[in-house]
Amino acid sequence: MSELNHSSEEVQNNPTTESVTIETALPPAAARRSWKSYLAGTVVLLVLAAVCLQFFQANPAVSQTDGTDANTGRVTMNAATPGKILAKVNNQGITYDLVARECVAKYGEEILESMVNRLIIQQECDRLGITVSRGEVEAEVAETAKKFNLPLDTWYQMLSSERGLTKEQYQNDIIWPMLALKKLAGKDTEVTEREMQEGFERDYGPRVKARMILVEGNIRQANQIWEKCMATPDDFDRIARESSADPNSRPLGGVIPPIRKNGVDKAIEEAAFKLQPGELSGLIQVSEGRYVILKCEGMTEPVVEDIRVVWNDLLAQLTEEKTQTSVAKVFEKLRKEARVDNFLTRTSTAGRNPIQQTAGFTNGEAVKPQVQQITR
Repeated sequence: MSELNHSSEEVQNNPTTESVTIETALPPAAARRSWKSYLAGTVVLLVLAAVCLQFFQANPAVSQTDGTDANTGRVTMNAATPGKILAKVNNQGITYDLVARECVAKYGEEILESMVNRLIIQQECDRLGITVSRGEVEAEVAETAKKFNLPLDTWYQMLSSERGLTKEQYQNDIIWPMLALKKLAGKDTEVTEREMQEGFERDYGPRVKARMILVEGNIRQANQIWEKCMATPDDFDRIARESSADPNSRPLGGVIPPIRKNGVDKAIEEAAFKLQPGELSGLIQVSEGRYVILKCEGMTEPVVEDIRVVWNDLLAQLTEEKTQTSVAKVFEKLRKEARVDNFLTRTSTAGRNPIQQTAGFTNGEAVKPQVQQITR
């Protein structure tokens, strides 16, 4: 129901919204998205449900790495001299060690989590012999800028001003993990003919124009409101204003954006497409203690009749959607299978909480995290 709530507000405030929820009037082609929403979703993985892909959010306040092996493309932590003076104030020095401790205290958990996530991806790429070349990274950046009709240098300037990302951080912390996960996902990102047809119906097909009443409570309360609607169906808008629990559609007399096929809420969709104009649905349970009543007010015309007219745009859109879903599943699986002992937060995926660090050594080996940036 959150999708209906969100979309109703959009119709009220901005009838030409570019929302990609179930009631979108036009397909969300890549070229129509604003660059701000693109960045806010951390480039391409928006919507990743239960998976938190933190490696897509670089923190520019402190560098994650400071040395690159030109031969291997890996990044290692330089063993800087703890006593090295980084600044002096009235001849009193501020050492590297003091700065490092301050950085760890403020940003350590976030940066370490990002490095852990990238290392998990790198290890799986190494195991499968998968590499991401610098050329592939640069090509992806150029393609992304092209989607928004921006010159490459303008795109980098925008990243810097809006997100505080340097060119290197953007390539290493965002584009590399994304491309690596795409390769790990493999053929799971291929779109089938059935998915093309379903996507076409969803984005270009006819939709049901409807009003909705959301009831929050028990089945008895929902039945009382439904019976009132059935007794006086012409007063549905008034009853919606008085009784609906949806704050967005209630002031509009229950008006919601047209309901499309192959959306998110199958129960609402199936009920809506069975209705004739003027007809009311039965009670539709959408979750525990939440019921929906619909009144059909007709159908919209298809946006496009022939799928061939929009085939290329639709294929690109569905491929991106499927890639996002597959990438999220791949990373979730890798994360669950990896053993991560985090001595900074004193947590472990092995279930030994809290854990203690043993002088920076694990199983007798010095801990030297290496994070692959770009294969040269």
